[in-house]
Amino acid sequence: MSIDQLQMKIRKMKNPTMVGIDPILERIPEALRREAFAAHGETLRGAAEAYRTFSCGILDALNGLVPAVKIQTGCFQALGHDGMAAMEEVTAYAREKGYYVLLDTMRGDIDVTAQALAASCFGQIQVGSQTYTPFASDGVIINAYLGSDGIKPFTQYCRQGKNVFILARTSNKSAREIQDMISGDRIVHQVIMDLAMRWSVDLYGKSGYSEIGVAVAGTQPQLLKSLRAKYDRLFFLVPGYGAQGANGRDVQYAFDKAGHGAVVAAGRSILYAYEKFGGDGADYQARAVKAAEMMRNNILTYVTVL
Repeated sequence: MSIDQLQMKIRKMKNPTMVGIDPILERIPEALRREAFAAHGETLRGAAEAYRTFSCGILDALNGLVPAVKIQTGCFQALGHDGMAAMEEVTAYAREKGYYVLLDTMRGDIDVTAQALAASCFGQIQVGSQTYTPFASDGVIINAYLGSDGIKPFTQYCRQGKNVFILARTSNKSAREIQDMISGDRIVHQVIMDLAMRWSVDLYGKSGYSEIGVAVAGTQPQLLKSLRAKYDRLFFLVPGYGAQGANGRDVQYAFDKAGHGAVVAAGRSILYAYEKFGGDGADYQARAVKAAEMMRNNILTYVTVL
């Protein structure tokens, strides 16, 4: 699924949001944990089963409301091979449900390793006479710190309708320690975005946006506004909504005049919305739907998606 297709899904649903699948064991409803532990014990496999059940429950609940999901690989990877197996199932389930699926790897590695990771998401892993794509997805988030060696193995798939989102200006508090440093006559995050533009030469779709996108925080609205004006052909992935403090008034500057060119991501504020109401979490799906609707409505107060 390309950026054009993601933009079409956003326009069809009138919902420029993406939900992060970031499972945290102690925050998963007790009944789901209890069921998983009854089947597999208090083991990594049991935890992975709780992750899988909870994640698929969220995907079921938000299907038809939210166009895209971002799967946090680190959460699953922390559980070892059981967690990675659960992530593979969750990723496949999300694609089956019709979501645009973005893998949040935040990896950055040398070309050989990058080629292997890209093949596992976009291409094919050859095993004897068989081929596999264990983490088949529409896009990945990667770190550009190694330069083009770590990027080009992914961007070669952009011509096949896949996407790469490069970390530019993230929403974590310490991002400024590196991303806002002066590099010559530019700032580091601008260097990254300039490179993204350079790598996008022949990768623009019908929507006018490149298949290479950038992650730009929604927590600094004035910076977001200036970057949108300068990098008008880069699609923005906007983290920071909800738990990190950004709201619709802040993230509106990520969009162009037609309400296109960006998708706003939120995870914890939706996944664990049930926690605000007490109880045992039996209503986690209904609460997630309500939180996702509130997020959509809040953004659409400031952004009109044509």
